[in-house]
Amino acid sequence: MIIGGIEIKGATLAPLAGYTDAGFRAVCSLCGAGAVYTEMISAKGLIYESEKTKDLLYSTPYERVSCAQIFGSDPYFIREACEHKIMDKFALIDINMGCPVPKIVKNGEGSALLNNPSLAQEVVRAAVKSGRRITVKCRTGFSSSKNCAEFVKMMEDAGALAVTVHGRTREQYYSGKADLDPIKEAVQAVKIPVIANGDVKDRKSAEYALEYTGAAGVAVGRGALGNPFVFARIAGNEPPMSVQQAIEIHIDILLEIYPEHKVVNDMKKHFAFYTKGMRGGKELKMKAFKAKSVKELKEIANYL
Repeated sequence: MIIGGIEIKGATLAPLAGYTDAGFRAVCSLCGAGAVYTEMISAKGLIYESEKTKDLLYSTPYERVSCAQIFGSDPYFIREACEHKIMDKFALIDINMGCPVPKIVKNGEGSALLNNPSLAQEVVRAAVKSGRRITVKCRTGFSSSKNCAEFVKMMEDAGALAVTVHGRTREQYYSGKADLDPIKEAVQAVKIPVIANGDVKDRKSAEYALEYTGAAGVAVGRGALGNPFVFARIAGNEPPMSVQQAIEIHIDILLEIYPEHKVVNDMKKHFAFYTKGMRGGKELKMKAFKAKSVKELKEIANYL
């Protein structure tokens, strides 16, 4: 798959708020992710020089194709954010038009833009004027009325170089089964790459999504949590590292950004996914939740 002259080999890691930090992106990249996206960051937060926002944009050389995701509904702030010097290191800048969280939607941002396609176009046009390569991530619609193909076509007309479509509406959040039909319709409506997202968790589901929709690629979101090895398996390869090694790399990179106490707290949610469904997993998860140091977490990782 080629987006704006950038070649992407392999499934992409979809942006996940609270999870796709620099450490996790590095591990997924080492496991074969063709492109990885930061957690979504506020365009206004970046312009106002928020340190938290800058921390979210920390990246490592492990990332094969490094991409940033921003959110906002004000074309001025979107363009200013895209022009920020910190964005120089990212191959693509993705605009979030799919986040279902109420506080985001109430501000007219995220999936709220699905209800205002003309403003969504203005946002994309403003971003494109920055000279960056711009993509969009959206859902199949806001509610039961799905306007996916029409919306994606409007994003193409505004200058987006690719669109990732999550096969659920905003009202569904993450419930139910991803609907691939609107993604298929979007693929047929545009000439730019469309990436299928939703319920991709292994090679079989990735191949099915690609075959059914005709999409140019697949994006893995929640299916990668506790399982960064999914990218290797989708490509038909064996994972290049163990769970223990993945956790150690993840922790060591986070320590480059944050103090130890924050790293320990941030890693606990990842341990919840690594231990899910495994024998003795509940006990290991509880030990991780009680840990107070990186050393303790790494010792627990030895048992995963």
